Formats: sequence, structure tokens, C-alpha cells
Amino acid sequence: MITSLLPGAPGPLTEADLLAEYAYPPTPGPFVRFNFIASADGAAAVAGRSGGLGNDGDRLIFALLRRLADVILVGAGTVRAEGYEGELIDPHAQAARRASGRAGHPAVAVISGSLDLDPDAGLFAAPPVRPLIFTATAADPGRRRALERVADVVDCGASVVDPAQVVRHLAGRGLGRVLCEGGPAVLDSFTAAGLMDELCLSLSPLLVGGKEPRISHGTGPQQPVPLRLASLLHEESALYARYVRR
Repeated sequence: MITSLLPGAPGPLTEADLLAEYAYPPTPGPFVRFNFIASADGAAAVAGRSGGLGNDGDRLIFALLRRLADVILVGAGTVRAEGYEGELIDPHAQAARRASGRAGHPAVAVISGSLDLDPDAGLFAAPPVRPLIFTATAADPGRRRALERVADVVDCGASVVDPAQVVRHLAGRGLGRVLCEGGPAVLDSFTAAGLMDELCLSLSPLLVGGKEPRISHGTGPQQPVPLRLASLLHEESALYARYVRR
């Protein structure tokens, strides 16, 4: 069972407790939350995929974060590596969302400046909602035409995707509670743009070694971004931290 370490007195947490802990804060505008996992030595994947780092607690939090979000935002590289397809939340979560007056399934959006995505991939084969793809106007026209058959393709920048335009477009669709699941380049670009509001970071009790990526990679912000630890949970030697931008 997942147990709280901070804040307050330590103790076990129910699903209702976790939903309250991870509820999006009441804000006048969009709120962008990132969810990542890393090993004890900083690796964000095992053999190119993050799933090898997780345990039951991480998977539960992962599912609850999706349940709470208006939109799941992910980079094209993560889609290719992790294989997003079909329903991303279970029937119980969908029923709970509908009971609260929300759409049963969160929207799904992909960032791809080059449109290097297969229109026959599982994400587009039988999606619960029509996917969004955020790209740049310079993207290949042939790829654009192919993907427009299976998704709504939106330009958010000339040569690269501008995170600010992505967030504004999502907000315009009423999708202000954003959950971004990667990858490292997306976290880097949103952090540099000042648009990373919260980082949910699971710390796996594994040493991976090798040349696996970190959770963030790119040009980076001009200065390190200070964070505040808002909560810390644990289960079976794994830690689940929630940081908010100061």
C-alpha cells in the first residue's frame, strides 16, 4: 500500500486519498503537470522503455493522474517507444469521470515537429477520441496529408513546436488540466518556456547504468528552475515525489 511521508503524519493512503492528493489546483489558467519515472542512478528507461522501472504503486499513480487530466500530452518519440493505443484509462475511471460531468476519456495530443509518425500506428487505429497532433508549419506536406486522415493536425510554430502555442490551443479547447508523459525533449522545452507547473517523479529502487536517457534532455533553461517538494509518498522502497515550480 502507498504510504504518505510528507506532508503531515505518515500513514497509508486510499484511492480517494490519492485522488485528493493529486487533484489539480484551482487556477485561472492552464496547469501543466509532468509525470516521469527514474531509477536511483537517474535513468529514465530500461532498454529504451520506462515500464521496466515501475512497480504497482507507480502504475496506480500513473492511472490516477490520467483519470484526473483533461488531456494526455506526449512527444512523438515516447509514442513510438511506449506504444500508445486504445483506451488509456479503464472503464471504472471513465465512469467516474462521466459521473463528475466530464468526458469519459481524456483527450490525447502528440507533439511532433517533423510529423514522423505512422498513421497506421495503434494510437490512430481505434482511438477512444480523435487524437491531436501539434506540429510546425515546416513539416513535410506528405506526412501532414497522411496524418490529417486520422488526427487533427495543428500548427504551433514555424520550424519547431512552441510550447506556449500548444498550451494556448489546449486551453482554447477547454483542456486546461494537462498531463504530459514525456519525453525528455518535451520536458526540456516546456521547462525552458516556463510552462512546467508540476513534476510528479517516481524514484525506482534500481541501478540501471548504461547510457539510458535522463528525464530531461535538450538545450535547457537559461538558469536551473527551483522546485518545492509538495508531497512525498512511498511503497516498497519506491518513492513518489510531487514537486511544484516555485
